[in-house]
Amino acid sequence: MRMAWFSRGIAAISFLIVMTLLPVPGFPANPFSPEDVLKFKRAYEATLSPSGEWIAYTVSVPRAASDEPGGAYAELWLVSTKTGNEHPFITGKVNVSGLQFSPDGSRIAFLLARGDNAKTQVWMIPVSGGEAVQITSAGSSVSTFRWHPAGGRIAYVATTPQSKSEKELDKKGYGFIFYEENLKDRNLYALKVGNDGAGDVEQITKDCSVWSFEWSPDGTTIAAAISQRNLVDQQYMFEKIYLVNVATKERRQLTDNPGKLGNFEWSPDGSRIVYNAAIELKDHSASQVFAISVSGGAAKNLTEPAFRGTVTWAGWKDKATIVYRANEGVYPTLSTVSASGGKRKIILDARASGIIFGAPDFTKDFKGLAFVANAPDVPGDVYFWQSGAKDLKRLTTLNPWINDRALGTQKVVRYPARDGLEIEGVLTYPVGYKPGDRYPLVVIVHGGPESNYSNGWVTSYSEPAQVLAGKGYAVLLPNYRASTGYGLDFALAGYNDPAGKEFNDVADGIDYLVSAGIADKDRVGLGGGSYGGYAAAWFASYYTAKVKAVCMFVGISELASKRLTTDIPYEELDVHSGKALEDMWQVSLERSPIFWAHQSKTAVLILGGAADTRVHPSQSLEFYRILKMHDHSAVRLVQYPGEGHGNAKQPGRIDVLYRQLDWYDWYVKDAKPLGGTMPPLDISDRYGLNLETKETAK
Repeated sequence: MRMAWFSRGIAAISFLIVMTLLPVPGFPANPFSPEDVLKFKRAYEATLSPSGEWIAYTVSVPRAASDEPGGAYAELWLVSTKTGNEHPFITGKVNVSGLQFSPDGSRIAFLLARGDNAKTQVWMIPVSGGEAVQITSAGSSVSTFRWHPAGGRIAYVATTPQSKSEKELDKKGYGFIFYEENLKDRNLYALKVGNDGAGDVEQITKDCSVWSFEWSPDGTTIAAAISQRNLVDQQYMFEKIYLVNVATKERRQLTDNPGKLGNFEWSPDGSRIVYNAAIELKDHSASQVFAISVSGGAAKNLTEPAFRGTVTWAGWKDKATIVYRANEGVYPTLSTVSASGGKRKIILDARASGIIFGAPDFTKDFKGLAFVANAPDVPGDVYFWQSGAKDLKRLTTLNPWINDRALGTQKVVRYPARDGLEIEGVLTYPVGYKPGDRYPLVVIVHGGPESNYSNGWVTSYSEPAQVLAGKGYAVLLPNYRASTGYGLDFALAGYNDPAGKEFNDVADGIDYLVSAGIADKDRVGLGGGSYGGYAAAWFASYYTAKVKAVCMFVGISELASKRLTTDIPYEELDVHSGKALEDMWQVSLERSPIFWAHQSKTAVLILGGAADTRVHPSQSLEFYRILKMHDHSAVRLVQYPGEGHGNAKQPGRIDVLYRQLDWYDWYVKDAKPLGGTMPPLDISDRYGLNLETKETAK
């Protein structure tokens, strides 16, 4: 990197700035608790009515420990942009998603599975109130849908359903798995919609898989992201935009983007499409903004040269102007740029407000914009912005009780890596922090690695930053090299170099906080999921001298077998490894935690879903087994039945939360030795289930 602002001098200045902004000492009485993590609500979607008067949004409501196992419920609510009045529409034990107002604003369509063993379908409810009506009756679940611009039709995507013979074979026990064969296409369908229901269904595509789509303004053509096969790796790496004539069903490939594709939208006049996509095959994300004429030709990259950020969404402000959201370090921005190219204009910058906003939904005149956003003390609420206004207006307060909690002060930190490059991250101070005292430290490493931490809400069941702060820990969330939000060069520092500069940056963050007098070098823990779980295993083995305990969640321990068992092998090859496995056997071995496991002096808690297709459960088993074969005295493996790459159901979330807190308290905060007893295995008394514990007399 040749950027001047990455110098050691700037890093030193940043250190001085941070030290002058330290929290005021004190010991507030009511810190954020594990129980708080399991109950906070958050908004996930916000869509604006055509008039700009209403925002429809979903509220994620966690299930109680005693509820039937499952993911959080998702309720449908409306809030007025004028008065702030909120109206519940569909609440309770429901899972609403995919909100869309009809073009005339009179109805809201959404996805919902209602009833036992029901498939997800499109439903519709009048904005004026009344009963919801089911619109589609597809033989398989609907994954996405869009209103026709005139409002009289919808199009949707659903997978080809099982045939009658396949269903019969399943019933008789002959429903075998033919791995990556006999795949069902993701088809595009359309149907007419009235106030009380829908008409006949028309299939638009076949012999391909549609992942997302948008109607043209005149409703004659659909732009669709299509891959040839229905595999997640195809979605990750091989989507292209096609134009599909709705009447003739003919399709024409429009883009030839290498690698990852993000969202896309038609221009208001229907002449062009804007999209965000990778700039080259090894680009870690859909990081750039492109515009292309629907008549064909080359796409134009509208992202400024050497853009030090990552685009996450793009749309049209008007027929000549594009608007896009980007992560730039720990804060997002919203910018506009001419569709012909030129210098961008930042119109909304989270650095000013501290509000971490997502992709917007806005009125056609671009005067009103709706966001779901978060902040260090806001898990996720609905905000409204009048274009050009100074501040975003918060319309919901889903968790007012958080104001009664003592949260750890959260600051942006910047520190020099060993080669002089500046690394940015988010530091949460312990509740009641006193300058001059040293505290136990937990480092939380994000997955991907194509991801990054923003300076917003950073607490979840698997990354309980504020709970740890309430228990007296400092918590560091570093945006190490390979993270998004810092430009392509920063991301490519990890290309063909797993666990190299990436995890050295994490180690240097630990050293920085020790040298700054914040962290106790003898009480450091580290955890993370997926690629962050890889970091946990790496620090438990290669960097074992730096950490007393790790929590490895759905993590990687052996690179070769990981590549051969993951469901995204081409993403792994093209974006991360860069070479065929046979050309990098040795580096794959030496950058695998199992290679260094024999020297581990770190307490290792391994957690993961038993049905994970991204990082196969064997990765956890391999690390556990080699540690045990070396007589490691503090290793535990816990697997969650039916869970994949991260726990969706509340039992596994509850267990991960409490179990890792116990692990850190035992080995980091209390500094218990490895040779003694481990934390209790049975923590069912923490689940809140009121279990009957009396044994039946024999």
